[in-house]
Amino acid sequence: MSFKPHEIEYMKTAELARLATIQPDGTLQNSPVGFSYNEDRGTIDIHGYRMSKSRKFRNVATNNTVALVIDDIVSRNPWRVRCLEIRGIAEQAVSDERRAEPNGDAIDTAIIRITPRRIISFGIDDTETEPHKLVVDSRDVPATPD
Repeated sequence: MSFKPHEIEYMKTAELARLATIQPDGTLQNSPVGFSYNEDRGTIDIHGYRMSKSRKFRNVATNNTVALVIDDIVSRNPWRVRCLEIRGIAEQAVSDERRAEPNGDAIDTAIIRITPRRIISFGIDDTETEPHKLVVDSRDVPATPD
């Protein structure tokens, strides 16, 4: 398993992330996105309205290197942040389920599926250490054969 249990729990409580993709001309695009942790696959699935028509979806077709950041501020006094950065390989995919919003609108079944290659975690599991003394948990995720 690439994610630790406390990272999975953190992802389940987060509502928003930011996805960085690379455009065909080499410039970066960073977009706020909805996401879910796909427990069966060990991936992050990015979903949303009109996903199949979005620039980020098209970017993945030409360059599959991405980074996703999920973070929040737990406290401002003392300053305490939590962060989970997932660097990986993305693919265009179709969701196994159809999501509907409370107003009845269906979210596009096209998704971006991220397979983690590097995980950087900070401040998620340690709530006791002084914020400036927290240690980053940075690790590579071995590629698994298909």
